[in-house]
Amino acid sequence: MNKDDEQILVIKSDIIFRDGKWHGLKTHSTGSGQADNLDYYINLINKNYEFKRRGDVENDPSFQQIIPYMLFSFENKFFAYKYLDNAGEKRLVNNDYQLGVGGHINKEDVEGGENILETGMMREWNEEIDFKGNLISKKLVGIINDDSRLVEQVHLGLVYHFIGDSSNIEVKEIDKMEGKLFDIKEISGDMNHSPWMQIVYNNYFKNL
Repeated sequence: MNKDDEQILVIKSDIIFRDGKWHGLKTHSTGSGQADNLDYYINLINKNYEFKRRGDVENDPSFQQIIPYMLFSFENKFFAYKYLDNAGEKRLVNNDYQLGVGGHINKEDVEGGENILETGMMREWNEEIDFKGNLISKKLVGIINDDSRLVEQVHLGLVYHFIGDSSNIEVKEIDKMEGKLFDIKEISGDMNHSPWMQIVYNNYFKNL
């Protein structure tokens, strides 16, 4: 199937932003309003999501495409990956590592259980990552909204921090990518500073 024909999970922007827009990483705050709680936004998505053809919403900011964005750590090291020279998409090839594994939630994920966000997230994780261990924690740490470029304007990132009990982790497409664990102190110098990664670094990693 052409990726433009995929049926992906979206939510109307005026629903998810009904209490106002934010820029950057929204985290749990100490405020008393419902919009200070990340669970409020997860509930909005669960109650109001719909599926649209991917090609029809790629340039339509009236919809937000929901993207689970998963960080993985073992002890004090975080997993990152980079694309190799034979990766095919030359725009992705560089010498910098990228944090976070992410992707769209598809219509087929509805069949995997009642919690479509969890099902879609774990399907994406298992497609991309070969982890020989146990995930001892999966925590939603923030939601990214970034209006700096059109591609970010139509995507909303659900940032999860996975903690594992093993360092035995690798990307599955080893012919296209390579992955490694970085000490948290190494992250700033060797990372690809894409907009989402910069937001996660400035608003989450610096506070760890």
